[in-house]
Amino acid sequence: MGKVKGGMICVKYLLFMFNFTFWLSGSLVLAIGLWLRFDSNTTSIFELENSPYSYYVGVYILIGAGGLMMLVGFFGCCGAVRESQCLLGSFFACLLVIFAAEIAAGVFGFMNKNKIIEEIKSVYTAAANDNQSNNSTLIVFHEALQCCGTTEKKTLMCSSESDSKLKDCPTEIENFFNAKLYIIGYVGIGIAGVMVRMLS
Repeated sequence: MGKVKGGMICVKYLLFMFNFTFWLSGSLVLAIGLWLRFDSNTTSIFELENSPYSYYVGVYILIGAGGLMMLVGFFGCCGAVRESQCLLGSFFACLLVIFAAEIAAGVFGFMNKNKIIEEIKSVYTAAANDNQSNNSTLIVFHEALQCCGTTEKKTLMCSSESDSKLKDCPTEIENFFNAKLYIIGYVGIGIAGVMVRMLS
């Protein structure tokens, strides 16, 4: 392909800027996915025995989509600068895959929100019913979420004055994971919406 001239130079640089913006968006999605995956409060809860792993499905989709967006954005920038039809064609084909992954992460975050929260609450409730003062599951939940006990009863670990002022753990579990799962949903669907807007 020959070098572009005239008004096509403007199109070439606009395409480069689009791809660079796409690469930056991929960096943001990857960073949010990694934060959701390695947040110390979240990982301490999911390292417990019997913890549900369904939360991580949406997070891994975000991480994969973010990494793929960065890779595709890089190849799109190279294709625009080098004026390579092959790289640009591959870029647009990969956009469809990324779009589908972003929508999948968003839908997963919204559709499975209640199921994931109920699974985590059941892990806590089972540990609270065990009611041993050295219960490691309760310790992890209480430290990670700054909560203590359930609405029906306080465990032996909630006997101190400061612990009795904390909110109950099922409520805090719901608040904490609602926020995290909404982030997965909003980022997935939001980036997909931005992609559609940029391409239209």
